[in-house]
Amino acid sequence: MQDIISRMRAKKQDEGFTLIELLVVVVIIGVLVAIAVPVYLNYRQGAADKSAQSDVRGAISAVEQYYTENGNAYPDTAVTLDNTSGQTPSVELKAGSSQKFTVSDKTKLRYVPGANGAYKLCATNDGGSKKFYLYDSTKGGSVAESKTVTSTNFDTCGP
Repeated sequence: MQDIISRMRAKKQDEGFTLIELLVVVVIIGVLVAIAVPVYLNYRQGAADKSAQSDVRGAISAVEQYYTENGNAYPDTAVTLDNTSGQTPSVELKAGSSQKFTVSDKTKLRYVPGANGAYKLCATNDGGSKKFYLYDSTKGGSVAESKTVTSTNFDTCGP
């Protein structure tokens, strides 16, 4: 019995991790975090950019619905939505209209009417990579990144 008790006491002194083992674990965790954080930040920027694109697509639907419900006429006034303050703003295309623009957090969207029923929609998201996305009704197609729209000509959605 004395032999068993002395062996148990001897085992208790050997329990635990050495300082080297703990340092190795901390270094491994540090390397994994150093890899994961930049990847996570890139995903966030990509999601913000997709949010701006999605807001333009939603605005296209609202403008086209307005067109069909209002005697084949597009809204004739420019509309800007700036949601960089963290609220979720939405605005009617025209007073009394049921069609609204709604934008995501940190997104700025602009509707610009053109000649002969044409219009442009452009958007950017402050949380993203600062890219501008443009839809031009004269060209149709999908919402694409624009190299011509900048912060200085955002009010006209480009040159």
